[in-house]
Amino acid sequence: MSTPTQRHTKSRKRIRRGAINLKKIALFKCPKCKKPIRPHIVCRECGFYRGQEVEKIRVPKALRRTKAKEDKKAAKQADKKAKKRTDKKTIKN
Repeated sequence: MSTPTQRHTKSRKRIRRGAINLKKIALFKCPKCKKPIRPHIVCRECGFYRGQEVEKIRVPKALRRTKAKEDKKAAKQADKKAKKRTDKKTIKN
């Protein structure tokens, strides 16, 4: 294989590389979570493809912990509200 004998100018090199460009990625909305996804690919947000759950999305541990704490707080608040409602009913009777 031969080696180039002369240097290519900057403009010649840039003209040649001008044709090598990036193409726009076609995106559309996921029918379930409405996030933008690429066609023919499973949604990374919800794990659905063509209306069926294909894969379960693994949530990082840090997020799982905060989600569990939020769920516990919500459960406690619901319990408090339920107790208040029952207390009011017993007072009225």
